[in-house]
Amino acid sequence: MKIARIQIEGTTRVGIVDGDQVQPLAADTDMSELLAATPAQRAEFVQRATEGEPRPLSEVRLLVPVQPRTLRDFLTFEEHLEGSLKLLGAPAPHPAWYDQPLFYFSNTNAVMGPDDPVAVPPGCRLLDFELELAAVIGKPGKDLSPEQAAEHIAGYTLFNDWSARDLMSPVVPVGMGPVKGKDFANTLGPWIVTADELAPYRRDGRLALEMHAELNGAALPAGGDNSANMSWSFEEMVAFASRGAELVPGDVLASGTCGAGCLLEYWAHTDSEEPPPLRPGDVVTLVVEGIGSVSNPIVAGAEPVAVPRARVEQRRRARPWNTAGSS
Repeated sequence: MKIARIQIEGTTRVGIVDGDQVQPLAADTDMSELLAATPAQRAEFVQRATEGEPRPLSEVRLLVPVQPRTLRDFLTFEEHLEGSLKLLGAPAPHPAWYDQPLFYFSNTNAVMGPDDPVAVPPGCRLLDFELELAAVIGKPGKDLSPEQAAEHIAGYTLFNDWSARDLMSPVVPVGMGPVKGKDFANTLGPWIVTADELAPYRRDGRLALEMHAELNGAALPAGGDNSANMSWSFEEMVAFASRGAELVPGDVLASGTCGAGCLLEYWAHTDSEEPPPLRPGDVVTLVVEGIGSVSNPIVAGAEPVAVPRARVEQRRRARPWNTAGSS
């Protein structure tokens, strides 16, 4: 089942996508209840909530399919990690990367949907996209095993982790994350495909979906990747994320960028800015087998507001460890 959020006649509805049509559900439909249901319960739920006739997808506006309370972005594709490190001049992945599926929290206030314009962030010259797959939580859970985690994944969607590369590079070494390099936009869409519908694509206990990105209608020359190349499965990622933390319906866990899934990797391997950074007028499209595609146009953004450098050499309070003769 493909579950979407749609806008029709000025109202927001949940809709079920079938081919090139979408069936609106009743206005009071609870997305969380739909995500938490089993496949059989979901079918009954939709039958009860169906309202009106199906509509062509071309006649409705697709909205972001879920508005997550938390959005964790992992880094599970080793090829992307190696390409990123090459540009930074790092010799090899840090040994800690291999020990556990690492992630950071992204900005849930900057989630965008299909066809929403993405503004170049203030001061950015090296705007990039990132092709990712994401799991959507359907049932709450904490301290889950990977086997238990499978029952808590409602479905999957596409995720574009937009990146301002030049805003990231000077601050990442501080150790607090990408800061404004990731703070401005991320895209989810076009809909959520339930886990049972993607079951035929599973290989060796994980999803095996072909993934590629297109820029202005043309696929990038290096080709894409397959989600089977993730170093951890989504079930393992969910289990790790739930360690000591409650996951709730609608939470999103993204895979991290796949191999050749961003411009940064091209720049790293060609030692040039080709293809060039994204500019206003460009359109980025992500395509994932079994799910669909999501596009966003790039538009001009605002100029940066000046912020001063740190105030230094302030008067500091005396501390016991700074007192002469202290041990």
